[in-house]
Amino acid sequence: MSLALATRSGRGIIATSKALKPLAPFSSTVGNPAENCDVVIVGGGPVGLALVGALSASDLVRQNLRVALIEASDLSKVHNWSMPHDMYSNRVSSLTNASQAFLNAIGAWDFVETSRTCAIEQMQVWDGISDARVTFDASEMGLPKPDLGMARLTENLNLQRALLRHLKHNGGIEMLDNTRVDSIERDTAENGGWPLVHLNNNRTLRARLLVGADGFNSPVRSYANISSYGWPYEVQAIVATMVHHPRGAFENPNRTAYQRFLPTGPIAFLPLSPTTSSLVWSTKPQLAKTLLDSEPGILTSMINAAFRLPAVSLQYLHDRILDAVNSGKPLVHSELTEEILWREKSHAIDSNSTYASALDRSSTADVVPPIDSDVVPPLVTGLQPGTVASFPLRYNHTDSYLGEGAGARTVLVGDAAHTIHPLAGQGLNLGLADVECLGKCIDNTLLHGGDIGSYTALLPYAQERYLQNHIMLSTVDKLHKLYSADAASVVWARTVGVEVLNELDSLKAALMMAAGSRPGSGAAAGLHSSMGWDLAAKGAETLVAGSHIAKMFGSALNDTLSGALSGFVQRATKNK
Repeated sequence: MSLALATRSGRGIIATSKALKPLAPFSSTVGNPAENCDVVIVGGGPVGLALVGALSASDLVRQNLRVALIEASDLSKVHNWSMPHDMYSNRVSSLTNASQAFLNAIGAWDFVETSRTCAIEQMQVWDGISDARVTFDASEMGLPKPDLGMARLTENLNLQRALLRHLKHNGGIEMLDNTRVDSIERDTAENGGWPLVHLNNNRTLRARLLVGADGFNSPVRSYANISSYGWPYEVQAIVATMVHHPRGAFENPNRTAYQRFLPTGPIAFLPLSPTTSSLVWSTKPQLAKTLLDSEPGILTSMINAAFRLPAVSLQYLHDRILDAVNSGKPLVHSELTEEILWREKSHAIDSNSTYASALDRSSTADVVPPIDSDVVPPLVTGLQPGTVASFPLRYNHTDSYLGEGAGARTVLVGDAAHTIHPLAGQGLNLGLADVECLGKCIDNTLLHGGDIGSYTALLPYAQERYLQNHIMLSTVDKLHKLYSADAASVVWARTVGVEVLNELDSLKAALMMAAGSRPGSGAAAGLHSSMGWDLAAKGAETLVAGSHIAKMFGSALNDTLSGALSGFVQRATKNK
């Protein structure tokens, strides 16, 4: 048999005249007839839908494989999701340029409502204790299209809806929503020992390849008996959609992402539109619960204070709020406002400064703004009703992405394989990179007439993605721990490191490249990431020598910092 096959999976048009080896025949378990399926994907979140989208975009897959997706929720609600133009969902993700390039390559980006997305042109990150700041600017990153930003923020529902519309356009995929997985067992040895997926509608799917895109509590991972390691962060993430006044005529547009590392956890301000932004605030569980239980004005004022007040005053306010609740007399908004104003005066914060939370921005659109207007985000005036929520955070990484032995023919992607602190905004991007790599492996196996569920066929996926994910997970975990410490020596060391980093555009560009700011796909994305970390490690060895900080403190500091920074980055790049 001679075939001319093509794929539109983002790696260009691939043609071959090589004979495609017929797939092995299926059978069913006696007394329990099973429907034969080449690829069964459990989980209809963004990662699961992206994998189905990548497979549906491949002519090679559509012509040769039966693919099914199982999702417990009603996907028609996502497909028909709609919100007013000035309202946004509270679950927002940052898509790197590499992730956008992948989605564009498979044809899914055409269905994203781009008017509900926002390009990030600048990022400002600073220490909540020392105020040491590093700024990343798209115009200085050497990007091919800096006007498109370093990343793009979008609601998760906007992306999921786009992926569903993309699947409807392509066809060829069996979508089983409103369907739960009751159990997964191994078929008999005579039938190859393949996974049997029992559904709550009395159907059973016999999978040549079973993909777990089913989140942290993954039934597929449990079936494959893949262990994992990790720990809870003992913090709670508060999310909300914030409303604020637009930037003035003499200010940059609302396309800057802000993140301040507080001792209790980082707080991030992520722009969505001129007057709307998304909040992700990681803080202690008791404080998170108290803020969510308080009147909305309390949380709004504390968000503004968290970006402006010194850490000592923020800690005082936290204690004041908690003590009031414990005494049975919760603080009212007017009392908190009075306390914040008093503390601003005690810190000599000018009432006309952007750091003043009482500054009225409603009538200053055409007035020259304060000189420091861009160092903190706009003042939040309110929270969109129904968007305030919280969830716990943890680090988790499986020991393997592939099932073996009794759990063979299984593979994990996304949160089923790894969960990460949101401070770097990389969770969804890691999952999309998993999907892109796995799709490439499936295509490559089909091209060579192989068995898509075999360990040999899936091994390249695990080899490429495990190390890349481990690098990012370990680095973010270390950053979280580094900024959770408030010891004077630690604060001093990280302050010097950040100030040095901010002096070197080349090193900042290398770090952003490692995080996916440069568009790429397939092997190129992994190459860019490796190159970025390598450049970062090498740059750390010499960055101190030319800095004004090193000149102030001499060669001893130069040796100490260069070794520490280089070691920190290089340790993050080692496999566990």
